[in-house]
Amino acid sequence: QVQLVESGGGLVQAGGSLRLSCAASGRYPMGWFRQAPGKDREFVGAINWNGDNTYYADSVKGRFTISRDNAKNTVYLQMNSLKPEDTAVYYCAARGSGGTYSHPNGYAYWGQGTQVTVSS
Repeated sequence: QVQLVESGGGLVQAGGSLRLSCAASGRYPMGWFRQAPGKDREFVGAINWNGDNTYYADSVKGRFTISRDNAKNTVYLQMNSLKPEDTAVYYCAARGSGGTYSHPNGYAYWGQGTQVTVSS
């Protein structure tokens, strides 16, 4: 069973930074999603299994960076220049065998989520 545990969320002022971590029970292609109240789960970014390729939603491109440390089976989401509209619960997920990397249907396992709140 794949286990994913996120950490690093919190409250930050607009313009600030946070780094989220996702500790996995193995090495997988991974994605980050977020979900604000009343909205669908939204793709944030993804990284392949060895970190050579990353993909980002237009809304976070240039502000967020995904990286991984395979020695620790951990994936990171560095979030800079945060905006109030980035407020959401952030989830990491491990890729499944189908679907696409930018859609929740492409992921078979999910973490519990961590709250990120950006105040104006």
